[in-house]
Amino acid sequence: MSEGVVWLLAFVGAYWAYCVYWGAASARLIGTTANDYFLADRGISPWIFVLAATATSFSGWVFLGHPSFILQDGFQFAQLSLCAITIPLTGVMFLKRQWLLGKRFGYVTPGDMFADYFGSEGMRRLVVLIALVFSIPFLAMQLTASGYLLQILSDGEVDRHVAMWVLTAVLFLYVCVGGLRAVAYVGTLQGLLMVAGLAAIGLVAYGRLGGFATFNDALAKLGAGAIAPFGSTAAGYNSYFEIPGVIQFTRGLGIEAPVGGTWTASMILSYSFALMGIQAAPAFTLWAFASRSAKGFAAQQVWASAAVIGLILVFFSVLIGMGALFLGASPAVTAAGLAVADWLPPIASQDPGNLVAFFIRAIGKSDPWFTGLLAVCALAAIQAMIAFYASTAGTILARDVYKRYLNPEAGDRELKLYGRISIGLVLLAALLTASYLPATESELGALALSFGFQLWPALAAVCWFPWLTRQGVVLGLALGLVAVVFTEPFGQSLSAFVGLHLPWGRWPWTIHSAGWGMFFNLLACLIVSAMTQGGAERAHRGKYHDYLAEKAGLSPERRLLRPAAWAIALAWIFFAVGPGAVWGNDFFGAPNGGVAAWVLGLPSIWAWQILWWALGVLVIWFLAYKMGMSTAPLGSVDTHINYNPPALSRQALASDWRNWFWGLVIGLAVLTLAHWIFGRA
Repeated sequence: MSEGVVWLLAFVGAYWAYCVYWGAASARLIGTTANDYFLADRGISPWIFVLAATATSFSGWVFLGHPSFILQDGFQFAQLSLCAITIPLTGVMFLKRQWLLGKRFGYVTPGDMFADYFGSEGMRRLVVLIALVFSIPFLAMQLTASGYLLQILSDGEVDRHVAMWVLTAVLFLYVCVGGLRAVAYVGTLQGLLMVAGLAAIGLVAYGRLGGFATFNDALAKLGAGAIAPFGSTAAGYNSYFEIPGVIQFTRGLGIEAPVGGTWTASMILSYSFALMGIQAAPAFTLWAFASRSAKGFAAQQVWASAAVIGLILVFFSVLIGMGALFLGASPAVTAAGLAVADWLPPIASQDPGNLVAFFIRAIGKSDPWFTGLLAVCALAAIQAMIAFYASTAGTILARDVYKRYLNPEAGDRELKLYGRISIGLVLLAALLTASYLPATESELGALALSFGFQLWPALAAVCWFPWLTRQGVVLGLALGLVAVVFTEPFGQSLSAFVGLHLPWGRWPWTIHSAGWGMFFNLLACLIVSAMTQGGAERAHRGKYHDYLAEKAGLSPERRLLRPAAWAIALAWIFFAVGPGAVWGNDFFGAPNGGVAAWVLGLPSIWAWQILWWALGVLVIWFLAYKMGMSTAPLGSVDTHINYNPPALSRQALASDWRNWFWGLVIGLAVLTLAHWIFGRA
């Protein structure tokens, strides 16, 4: 066993000991009620929320995935570093208001909140569906990544399947025992390790590149040449350095590839929507319900997410991803004489997804102990999300399925037991998917973020717009989910299974499935809401909005700033992640002009990203603090301990099932019609 593997096991063992300790310590603090376990007795402190919520918002996909995609697709993907702004934007919009409603009405799950607000059990079921689709395949993807990480870092001495099962067993132990409180306490360390690890790897990359001047010269030579993953764009620039247009009307990946790369402005915008689904997903609502106060919300959104994570992504991820090209990861770049060191194995074309693992292994050749420490940083980033989504999925299954439909008389002790069983079942399902169904994991995992984003109109109705009706929101949500499915590989496989071959591929018109889903979601929601206004339901919804207006309404001074807030936010979206982002391609100099032609001394598109990241921090600060959208509410907050939904009547259940039956009939009819139109003979 090599010295590096010994250090790896030592650090991982220490990390596990820390997790198990907090699981046991949290277990001693759990009281007698189920809420003590599911929501940490609504007592998560602000500073713990800041670190743990940041870790679960960005986690392993940022640590491992973001630099890898930059290596693969260049600066056109790096535009998505600005997700450090768009992800907390969802929190700014909804988190404080969900927290207020959770306190006032005692909601335990998002299903409670939506079902009570809309008076619809169908809404609760859709939320459970989204929570499961979000959790299981997404967890499977994270588990797969953790298994590969340990396999690579141990030079194959640890099998990835064994690593996955052992890692999951330890995670299950502390989550099952300590509940959400343990997830939050461990999450604080995981958040710090995630940031420190990425920064450390970025600094190592900086050193290996020989400093900024050498790196910049290498970028200039690359930009002037023809080595690029997608060749040249329509404008004739190297595709590493240009967003390939606002939109391309292609039939979708798998049928027709866009020219110059996938990441057009429309793709960047719609993919940003998908990432916004992280904080719109049902699980994140539980962070709001579990928080002791709203004091940590603004700090998490502005300083932890937008400022710190944004800094890491805009600078350090770029150093890792683009820097890897010149450190031996790209055979083409090395063969062209552009590499500054032969330090990484040639992985750009074979295995770009494991770039960070190869970085850590290369560091370990000279500093074996550092391999163990960085490996724990990566594992912590991955497991932050796994632990959180497993815990919240267990809560939702216990509360929204078991207690609501199977055993309404279940007491606190029984609920906690079924919550723990549910956590185990969710993790087991994710493990089995990761181990034996890799294709299914990939297809279902692609749905997760887009599904979460489809809850935006429902959250907007609950938090802001009482004129959005139950009928509009439920129908819009259902159509949005269907649109997401049929613009992803899972929908392609599903339709092919019944003999229907869709005439489009994945992400037609270079628009991500989140964008397509939201188009149909909003269209149906607005039209149907306009047709179903009035009645007792409007008065019912009004009581929630009256309370929100009292506690979270704008002061007269802030009302004057509201037009400015809208204008600033929309302008930022347009130029940072929307159509205006293409101006950044050559706004500060042509990509192939070299350092002398770059006005700010670095590639124009990178300078544009840095500029709009800095402005984005100001935008989030303005909304969160200046507009008061994430600050402490006005006056005291009414607290209701626990929400008890009204019992389900047989008549209501029968009516509900009839609606689902006719919905299924209509769905099959639409599928049959589509088959008749598009199906092959």
